[in-house]
Amino acid sequence: MRIGILGLGRIGAFHAETLAGLEAVGSLVVADPFADAARAAAERFGAEIADSPEAVLAAGVDGVVVAAATDAHPALILAAVEAGVPVFCEKPVARTMTEGVEVLKELAGHDVPVQIGYNRRFDAGFAAARAAVLGGELGTLHTVRSTTLDPAPPPAAYVAASGGIFRDCSVHDFDIIRWVTGREVREVYAVGGNRGAGFIREAGDADTTGAILTLDDGTIAVVSNSRHNARGYDVRMEIHGFDDSIAVGLEDKLPLRSVEPGATFPAGTPHDFFMDRFAAAYRAELTAFTEVVAGTRSTSPCTVEDALEAGWIAEACTLSLHEHRPVTLAEVRRG
Repeated sequence: MRIGILGLGRIGAFHAETLAGLEAVGSLVVADPFADAARAAAERFGAEIADSPEAVLAAGVDGVVVAAATDAHPALILAAVEAGVPVFCEKPVARTMTEGVEVLKELAGHDVPVQIGYNRRFDAGFAAARAAVLGGELGTLHTVRSTTLDPAPPPAAYVAASGGIFRDCSVHDFDIIRWVTGREVREVYAVGGNRGAGFIREAGDADTTGAILTLDDGTIAVVSNSRHNARGYDVRMEIHGFDDSIAVGLEDKLPLRSVEPGATFPAGTPHDFFMDRFAAAYRAELTAFTEVVAGTRSTSPCTVEDALEAGWIAEACTLSLHEHRPVTLAEVRRG
């Protein structure tokens, strides 16, 4: 098949490399406002260069991957759908929830598939955890712990435009908690601190946060995030039930050092980047998109509705952090 790529920054170039290696993909058509980025992709992957998103959509593509700047997501999603082209878009759907809800309204009545990029749904460990939970292996759940710790902060310009750590980073934890447990979040309470990079504080954000989520069945989920984890990129989940407990990410590349006498675990080189930790998940995610494009997968693995649900949790946590109080999801939806 023929796939278009809109945006060839870090993640767009990574997606181009992944797509070029998929057996189902025969050719790529790429566009980026920066001509050098498009030329680099053309040279590396034999891609065709188009001079605009409209030109990509008119180039006979079977599907399109949107990896452009967040502000461009709504217009590019809708343009692809109007053109009848299945679209994969990196999260978030839009910079604000208001814009995201408008995108969802605009999509009503269309049957063109839209997939939003939440790669953890395609990680083997998280998939096994979901199967164990939904299969009843753990019994009734009582506690979930989800962790995302970055080895170093992103650039100051990125932080200033990110919308905050809950909207940019924690949102992956929020999505995977919903997906693994099959439950919705009812209420949140969030805290945060700044003991690292000064530009994060100056942007009105926190560099380290914690959030307690109460799910709709009473399960408690604890989410921990930080921009500063010198040992590496740490993504884990624990799921505890009355019958059993399991963990995702408990493997030799876990960036954690045991101080127990005689302990040798973990023994591997720690994960140091999200593309290292989730390389296989990204490949599985884009493989799933090609199946959506081909019609062999009947539904989107992560819908716009799914992405907006994670966004609402991020909104509630952001409000909770700023106002130092519990916030229900119903409250932010009304606002």
